[in-house]
Order: sequence, then C-alpha cells, then structure tokens
Amino acid sequence: MLTWSGNTSGNTRRRRPRRRSKPRRVMRPGTRSRTQLIVPLAVPMALGLALGVVVAVSGGPSRIGVSPAGAQATQSAQATQSAQATPSAQAVPSAEAAPSAHAANANTNCELIVPANPLSAAGLATPYQLTGPGGQDPAASGCTQANPNLQAFVQATILNPATGRLWVYEPLVITAGTTPAIAPARPKLPKNAAVNLMVGFNGNNLQLAGARPDTLARAKCVDGLDGSLFGQVSYCNSVAFYAAAGQDMAAGKLRIPKTARSPLTGQPCPTTRSFQLVDQDPSDNVTTKYLLTASGQTAQDDPANAALLPAAAPISNGSDNALLDNFIVPALGCTAFTAPDLSDAGRPGTSQTLDELSAAASQRAPIALVPENDPMTMVNGSLSAPKTNLYRLGVGQPLVIGGLHQPVGDSRAGGQQADTPASFCANMLNFQTAFIAANQARFSASPSPAPATGNNLFTFMAARLSASFANLGCGSFGLKNTVTLTRDGPGVAVAAAFSLVRQVPSPPGTPAQGQQTSAPPFPIPSPWTPWTPWGDASNPWGEADY
Repeated sequence: MLTWSGNTSGNTRRRRPRRRSKPRRVMRPGTRSRTQLIVPLAVPMALGLALGVVVAVSGGPSRIGVSPAGAQATQSAQATQSAQATPSAQAVPSAEAAPSAHAANANTNCELIVPANPLSAAGLATPYQLTGPGGQDPAASGCTQANPNLQAFVQATILNPATGRLWVYEPLVITAGTTPAIAPARPKLPKNAAVNLMVGFNGNNLQLAGARPDTLARAKCVDGLDGSLFGQVSYCNSVAFYAAAGQDMAAGKLRIPKTARSPLTGQPCPTTRSFQLVDQDPSDNVTTKYLLTASGQTAQDDPANAALLPAAAPISNGSDNALLDNFIVPALGCTAFTAPDLSDAGRPGTSQTLDELSAAASQRAPIALVPENDPMTMVNGSLSAPKTNLYRLGVGQPLVIGGLHQPVGDSRAGGQQADTPASFCANMLNFQTAFIAANQARFSASPSPAPATGNNLFTFMAARLSASFANLGCGSFGLKNTVTLTRDGPGVAVAAAFSLVRQVPSPPGTPAQGQQTSAPPFPIPSPWTPWTPWGDASNPWGEADY
C-alpha cells in the first residue's frame, strides 16, 4: 500500500544502536554471470486460488532467484517518493521517541538478515536482524527498529497438512548488533508443517540476506525479480504453503469461513481482494506488532512481555492488511479471520496470509488481483508480467491473464477479463469511491490509520484513493480522479468530495464492469493436483522438509 506506518506521529528518526563488537559475516546470493530463465507455471487452485512454480535456471539445481545485494531500487521507491510530495501518501512515524541524528538521514533502503532454517521452530524463534544496505552500519544508515520510517516486520502462517489446522506466529526483528528485550517464544510445530513467511517494511526497499549461504534458497525466499526488488515486501515458501492449503481445502480438511455481511450496512464485508479496499499496491505488508523499548530493543507483543516492559511502546507495519483488520472491519461491524497466535500464548491473531485465504474463499467478482501497474511489480517503470506473477505467487493469487503490455486485456485469454491495469483502475475508482461515500458518516467517526494523511478514516481513505489514481497512472486510460480533497495548513486531508459518475477505461474494447459475472474466474478441477516439473505433487519444491 502507500507508504504509511501504523504509528502515529511526526517524521522522527532516532537512537544509535549498540555496535557489534565483531561484525557478523552475512552471506548474500552470488552475482549471476549466467542467463536465468524465470518460468511461472500456472496451477489451478480451489476457490479461485492459483499457484505457480518459479524456476530459476542457472545451470545448477533449480532454486528461487533472489536479487543480489545492491539491487536497483524499484519503481515502488520512485512512486513512494512522488507520493511523499503530497501528504496523502506520507509515511507516518512513531510517537514513541524524540528525534535524533537520524532525522536528517535520507536513506530509505535496508537489508534484513534471515536466520538459518527460518521455516523450522528454531528458525522462527531466532531473531531477524535489520541492518544497512550493502553492509552499512545500522546506525549510520538509519536502519534500526527504533527508526519508525525503516522498521521491518515478519509474520508466519502455519498449516498442519494432516488436519487443516492453522496458526500464526510473529518472528522478531531486532536491530543488528542488539539483543531482544525478551527472548522470542519458541513455537511447537506439527509434523511436516507447511510454513509461509511474509515480510513487511516501513521504508522503500528491503533486501533479504541469508545468515548462511543457502538460507534463502532452502527457504524459497523471494524479494523481487532478479535484480528488481518488490520494495517493501518479500516472502518465503509461499508456493509450497498455498499448494498444501489447496490440497487440504480440496480434501475438506481446511475450511475457510466465508466472510459475513456487515450488520451495519447489510453489504458483504470487504476482503483484501475487494476493489472497495485496494490501492496502488494491494495485498502488501503484514499485521505484525512488536514492543519497542527506550533503548531500541524489541520484543514480541504479548501481554506477558508488555507486563515485563511497561515502558515499551507498540510498533507496527503500515499495511493494507492492518488497514482491513484493524480499521475497516471494526468500523463495519465485521470480523477478521484469525488463528491461534503461537507468539501470543495462542490468542486469536490475524495475518496477511489468513487475509488472502479469506479473500480467496469469499471475494466475488470483480476480484482485485495485484495489477501489472503496481509500482512494486514494475521493472524500470515498465509493466512486467513475470514480476507481477512472482509477486502474486507470494500471496496465493492466480497468475496474470493476457499478454504483456496489454493494458485492456485480451478477449482470447479466458479467465477474468478485468485482470488488466486499465480495468483495475476503473474498478478501483467506481467501486471504492461509492464505498467510501456510502460510509462517510461511519468512517468519519473512526480513527485514522495515519493522522498525518487524513484526520479520520474517511479522509484517510479518500486521500489514499486519490494518491493511488496518480501512482497507478490511471489517467492514461482516459479515467478521471473521482476525489476532491480539502487539506489544512500542514497538508492533512480534512474533507473530501466525490464524483460518482461511472467510468469506463479507454481504448475501446475494455471489458465493462457490467459484463462480469459472479462465477469463479478460474475452473476448479476435481480432484485438484498441483503439477510440478519434478512430478512430486506432495512437495512442489522436490526437497525434504526441515
């Protein structure tokens, strides 16, 4: 989503972390000297989910291609920078500490060191380390968990394939060179657990680095397409997780509850794939929260830790998922999909992956899938179906339908014909404008996720939609911005007016919204069996679990 933090005050960078007495060697993916072929292989999945396997061919064993250290900043960074020129997209930092020398630090990119065996119980309980890009010191780069503009967050969703049971867990991120304020809880995992890891970031570009040479490859970690980072997000083991989830759904072991109707509006509760909710980069970032101490140490956010750290403040990741689960859902009287949180004594917890499973089960057409004009999925400002597919694999979405650079679709492609940049823009404007306008009174009485953007949920949503129109380039499809904002002196949106005239993108031939149906956009074969190049349907990666 547009860069905003779940925190609530002015732009502050702060605290110099303790230096490490001996720098730790970080193993990064090697520089590629041979051509790589990234091949998305579509696999149909129950309830509108689709999978693929991305094979990086480099003359050796098949593995996920991970961007090397120092990879270029993606268009997402450029979009964020342009968005920050207007208050509607500014990052909202934490209120927890006073400004420090980092306030003048212009760096917006960091690295995150992934612990060894991150999909295991021991790996989940081992802290990730946030550090500067290209080996820079955390303090010098501003890449510390005390800096609200560059905080990183990790979230795990766990499936027992034998029973279909789900859990969530929030691995801890610490500043490199520090120790946790309280050691993370070690989860107990079921045998052969399928674990999915999602990473979120409050800055522009977060590069993954492995604690060991094979860490990222073994865990199937992806942060972009061979040199072009997604930006704020990355994931590990998503393809295998969603394959296991699809098999359990087909077998009746995993039952995802359908979203209900809002008791306040009578309308279906929105999901992460609803055009009522999406922005320029949908399905991004996590719902994880940590506790931050005055000394800059972090701990998992649970009542026991909070009692031991009474002065610690919660920090969180600005995300579409947090917006849905913590603001939109409560305002509509709806209920978020939860699972026991193993990092919070089993209390109900949300996750980005749970939201995607819920959306796959409940969202009716038109379905908002990550578009090719999402700044996070573009390469050097150009549309990229391979990179968009790689992103979609991380959140369990069907692959792109239609050819590259076909902004209004290809009627011969089949599937959901609205799965195009132009139609994404039109649907976002038509559906979300009406949704926000219809809930003006309700959202105006709800708190803003980012007070520096809008003074309540209503004005925040209006400003976010207006900025998304610009950052997605919707005007190039003959569409007009439906939002007129009124801002105060500091630039905070305090009022909004809308145009509710229905728009159709150009050029002619774009599928109109009225032509779509409520039928599932992809056929659901029975029984469902994932296809992989290794011929092993039980393990899409063809490797042993660990």
